Amino acid sequence: MKLAGQTAIITGGGRDIGQAAALKLAAEGARVAINYFSSSEGADAAVERITSEGGQAFALKGDLTKQEDVDALVSKTVAEFGSIDVLVNNAGGLIARKTIADMPLDHWNAVMDLNLTSTFLMTKTCLEHMKTGTIVNLASQAGRDGGGPGAVAYATSKGAVMTMTRALAKELGPDIRVNALCPGMIDTDFHNVHTPDAGRRGFEAAAPVKRQGNTDDTANLILFLACNDSAFVTGTNIDINGGMLFS
Repeated sequence: MKLAGQTAIITGGGRDIGQAAALKLAAEGARVAINYFSSSEGADAAVERITSEGGQAFALKGDLTKQEDVDALVSKTVAEFGSIDVLVNNAGGLIARKTIADMPLDHWNAVMDLNLTSTFLMTKTCLEHMKTGTIVNLASQAGRDGGGPGAVAYATSKGAVMTMTRALAKELGPDIRVNALCPGMIDTDFHNVHTPDAGRRGFEAAAPVKRQGNTDDTANLILFLACNDSAFVTGTNIDINGGMLFS
């Protein structure tokens, strides 16, 4: 039980990477607060599974670009579980593929708010209750290589998350460690919506591991960064992409 007695908040925990992380951290003993925005069924299913296996969890809807929703999540977590020890900033998304020429300012701002401002607000608010612990951010391979077509805003926001991770590690150490994942092709709804199937098959053919990643792959890395197995690791942005990009 690598997180026994600890409390973890997972944002965007109703599906895919976030849901898998919630289940993984709970299985290692963490009390889990799951934020979701539209994936209520997945969030409730995760809570049901965790509690049925003897763990503690709740799910709360919230738009984490809004301070009042951030405050509600953090306050409920502290009230129910007494502490915050692990923060997984997973909420985010591409929204839509738009070239810079076709991109209205509203779209740019929405992507920045969803991926970057939400991470800022959650981190700042949780720090009021975290004396020690870990923060795990979700960046992206797009933050390394600029992403695919129409991903300028998304890639820029994730690059900013990577830089924020490094800066926070310096500012919050030694008591709080901060790291990030940079996922590549993970088999999730994100790619179901935004990536053509031919692109995914091409990835499988080209990748050294000859498969897409899955949410268990990312959950295992999130657990590693959240627990003391990674006690000497901070300020890193770790690639998890099947060998398609070496940084």
